[in-house]
Amino acid sequence: MHETGLVRDMVHRIEAAARSAGAERVSGARVWLGALSHLSAAHFREHFTAAAQGTLAEGAILAFEVSDDANHPEAQGVIIKSIDLEV
Repeated sequence: MHETGLVRDMVHRIEAAARSAGAERVSGARVWLGALSHLSAAHFREHFTAAAQGTLAEGAILAFEVSDDANHPEAQGVIIKSIDLEV
């Protein structure tokens, strides 16, 4: 499923950023969901929970910004806006 791969890739990028910063854990992340991304916050959270198991992002609290602007240049995208790290 496309969503699974997308979220798995995001978890890998989040973990890579955490490791680069010398973090011990990712405590949270803010994610922007485009209006045409085909992902709800609940659906993203479900995939994230599964993909993050065993990583520095396991247990991270997710906050979402959900766009309803179908004309936004990133309307099909999912963007990591920020990551909260414990160092």
